[in-house]
Amino acid sequence: MTGIVKHAWVPLVMVVVVVIAAFTVARLHGVFGSHMYTPDNGNADAIIQFNPKHVLLEIFGPPGTVADINYLDEQVQPQRLDAVNLPWSFEIVTTLTAVLANVIAQGNGSIGCRITVNGVVRDQESEDSYHAQTACVVKSA
Repeated sequence: MTGIVKHAWVPLVMVVVVVIAAFTVARLHGVFGSHMYTPDNGNADAIIQFNPKHVLLEIFGPPGTVADINYLDEQVQPQRLDAVNLPWSFEIVTTLTAVLANVIAQGNGSIGCRITVNGVVRDQESEDSYHAQTACVVKSA
């Protein structure tokens, strides 16, 4: 029996220390500002959407111009359109506080882009060359 105690006293002491530490931590769990968060359900009014933003992406060029267009949709997912006849436009209507608007196009002639937010032109670019490429970005619409 003393042979077992001689070899097992260190693991036995470690188990006792771990049990005492776990018990102490469990007892102190609700002390010193570590209470469980409970949301205030008394003020659970529905959020009413208001003041929507209208973001208009436009690609323009002379009649007969064809362009490949890349843009970000309302979920900020990249979209690609090939061989689109110009003019082209895409409108995003949202109530988000900020919107990232981005459009890039390459055409077979002169080409331009415009991003309008609530009727105000926020970015406009144009390029007049063979296989012109243009890009418009509004980081916080």
